[in-house]
Order: sequence, then structure tokens, then C-alpha cells
Amino acid sequence: MSDIVLSSAVRENLLSLKNTAGLMSTTQNRLATGLKVNSALDNPNSFFTAAGLNDRAKDLNNLLDNMGQAVQTIKAADNGITSITKLVESAKAIANQALQTQSEYERKVYAERYNAVLEQIEDMARDASYKGKNLLAGAGNELTVIFNEDSTSNLKVLPVDYTDTTLDTGLALKDLATGAGATSSFALNAASGTLSLTGLQASSNLSDLAAWADGDVVSVSDGVTTRTFTVGSGVGEIKTVQDYVNALNSLGGIKATFDEGTDAITVTSGLGANVTISKNAAGGGTATNGGVGTGTTTLTPTAMTANSKLVNSGSYKVGDVLTIVDGNNYEPASLEITANTTVDDLVKLINGVKGLDAGFSGGTISLVGDISFNIKSTNPDFNIGALATTDGTVKLTATDSDFKDDTDIERTLQAINAALDTLRSSASSFGTTLSTVEVRQKFTGQLINTLEVGAGALTIADMNQEGANMLALQTRQQLSSTALSLANQADQSVLSLFG
Repeated sequence: MSDIVLSSAVRENLLSLKNTAGLMSTTQNRLATGLKVNSALDNPNSFFTAAGLNDRAKDLNNLLDNMGQAVQTIKAADNGITSITKLVESAKAIANQALQTQSEYERKVYAERYNAVLEQIEDMARDASYKGKNLLAGAGNELTVIFNEDSTSNLKVLPVDYTDTTLDTGLALKDLATGAGATSSFALNAASGTLSLTGLQASSNLSDLAAWADGDVVSVSDGVTTRTFTVGSGVGEIKTVQDYVNALNSLGGIKATFDEGTDAITVTSGLGANVTISKNAAGGGTATNGGVGTGTTTLTPTAMTANSKLVNSGSYKVGDVLTIVDGNNYEPASLEITANTTVDDLVKLINGVKGLDAGFSGGTISLVGDISFNIKSTNPDFNIGALATTDGTVKLTATDSDFKDDTDIERTLQAINAALDTLRSSASSFGTTLSTVEVRQKFTGQLINTLEVGAGALTIADMNQEGANMLALQTRQQLSSTALSLANQADQSVLSLFG
């Protein structure tokens, strides 16, 4: 091709077209990529500066994602604390309800409910995790939030431990003892006998009887203990029939009444052993069975049945009031004895008391109580098992719950108030941390945008300018083509000379 010679005009027009084509290629590339600097060859300074800015923006963008996950982790803990606070407030309400009643059984129930709430608090604390990180689960769950590329700017979030409410470093809420039940029982026996005092009235002197004389001694025995009464007018001695009845009634578990129609004392016993009554001849009378008969009067007990009337026993009489009280002296039930009150009525009364169950078999009422109970009567003869017994109260002693006494409940309320303060402090701490991370998150997002805008200013093409450039280059190309054509025509005019 070196043998071909182009004129100066043609060569200049060809060079112009070549340059224009190169510029058009560059402009087309900018329009296609949107970048005015696509490689280091285009502008080394701008290219590498922009690359550095974009690389930092990418690093920060990765950190921004981690910040977002940290925010969610802290929010999960904050949500957990909010819910736990509501549960602790529920526990406080339960304690206040327990304080408003004196029923030991209801307080025991409230103690059980309180423990159930504590269990839910622990479960909720365990469930407050996000992607395996739980700020409410204690050691091993520390959260470190990194804010810059070299990790020199960071925030360490320390966890708390609410998965065990008993921890002193946590809520310090101890599980309450709910107590343990107990059992007890008491027997219902009935025995009766008649002491005939023929011809006497209540006000008659006992010595009016031929077999009786001052100085004679009446003995009442249950086989272990013997009580004696001396006939006479001295202090503590029995003179009249009524004195005799009163002396018998003074013995626990024995009831005596005198019928002036039959001239006889009817003696009933609630003791579980045989009771014998006799009178000796120490004062010059004749030995009797406690009346005018010979020998000994024996009251042999038999077990009462469900349909037996309570007044058949020496432990009960019409007008007695049986009361059931718990360990706090709270009275959930009472029963006034009438002539028709049966053993079954007493069993039903007991079974109507919450926390106390009764069963009856073989003359014995068996008791099962969730809490302590006492069954007592206005009649001192109630449940007297022997002549030596002075107190017939039926006692069922159970293990107390931690809500039995007011002081125990008030102590629990103090612990709950302290736990609420702890929760509020934790909520404030996590709230401050959350705000800090969110501020840094927003700042990092803005910084990333600043870096990307800065990098773009160095490398992004102005599409308006490049579009105008393309239009101008297209015009130039057309003009150059026309000029080249004119130059070629000028060269062809020489051929006409050789016509």
C-alpha cells in the first residue's frame, strides 16, 4: 500500500474521519455504561480514587447489615423485657390478692399461681433470642456491634440473665413453698347407761336412799383414769341428785341428764373405752352400781354409723357449734348441732371446705387437708377420748406455704418491687443502646451514600453532555465525509485533461 499516494486533502479528511470515529466510539461507550471512567486507562487518578471510595462503601454496607441485625437482636430483648415486666406486674397482683384474704387455702392457691407466673417469665426470657443470640439469657450472649472497617469503633452490649428468676444478679424472685398436705382422724363413739335413783327428785339428797350415806364414794373409770365423788355436804362433795348430775357432766366426754319422770340419770359417753360407774360403802351405805342397783354400771362404746345422730354420743349436745378454722384462724364453715344432726351431715360439712376432704368408715372420720385445719366445738366434751383428756380439738397440721402470713406476702411484694426496678433499669439500658445503634446505623447509611456519590462524581458520565457530544460528532462525521468526497472530486478533475 505504500506505493499508493494520496493527496494531502484526502489524507487530512481521512484522518479527520478516523479521529471522529474514535471520539464517537468513546462517547458511545460512555452512553452505554453511564461512566466516563471505565478503566485506569481513561483516568488513573479518578479511577483508583473512585475504586477506594466504592470499596469503603461496600465494607460499610456489610457493617450496615450487621448493625441492622444487632438492632433486631436488641429489639427482641427489649420486647422480652416489656413482656416480662407485665408478667412481674401480674405476680404483684397475685401477691396483693393473697394479702386481701385470710383464707390459708386461698393463699396457698395464690402461691401456686405465683410460681406458675415465674415459670412463664423464665420461658419468655429463653424465647427472646434472635439468630441464636439472646440478651436475656446471661453469659455467652454478649453482643458486639462494629461501626467502622477496622473495628476500632464498636459497642459491646452486655446481657442480663432472666432465665432463672431466683438469681440475685437477675430478678431475685424466689419460688414460693406451696406447702404439703397432712392427714388426721377422729372417732365417733356412743355409749349409754342408766343410773336408777328411785323416789328422788333433782333437789333430793342422795342420802335419802337407803343404800346411800354421806362418806360413800362414787367412782367413774375408763380403765386408766378414775375420777371420784364423795357423798356429803362438804366443799367439792355431792349432796343432791343435781350435784351428782353436775359432777358427771364435769367429766370430759360424758353427758348426764336426770329424768324426774323415771327417777333415773341417763349417762352417755363419747369415749372410746368402757366407762364403769360404781359406789362403795365407805360412809356406811351399801355398794351399788352408781344408782340403787348392785354391781357396776358399764358404758360400752359402739362405733357410730353415717345415719347416727350426733347427740347420741356424750361428745355432742343440742346447741353445740362445731367450727372449722385454718392455720390463720380463718373460719370457712360451721355447724350448729340439732337433735337430728347426723354423722353424715358432719362429713358433708367438712367436705364443703376447700382444701379439706373427709371420709367416714368404721366409726372414724378420716381427714386429708392441703393446709392446716382445726375442728373444735363450743362443747368441751367434743372428741374427748379419755377421762384424762382436756382438749378434744381435732388438729390437722400441714406444712405452711410461703403465703401463709402477711409478713411473708409483704416480703414477696418488696422483692417484686425490686425486680420491677431491675427490669426498668434493663429496659432503659437496652433502649439507650438501641438508640445509639440506630443513630450509628443511620449515620453509616448516609456515609455510604456520600462515598458512592463522591465516587460517582469521579466516574459517572454526564448523559446530557455525552448526548450532545454524540450529536456533534455525528454532524462532524457527515461533514468530513462530504469534504472527503469533494477532495476526491478535485483529484478526478485531472483525468479530464487526458480526455
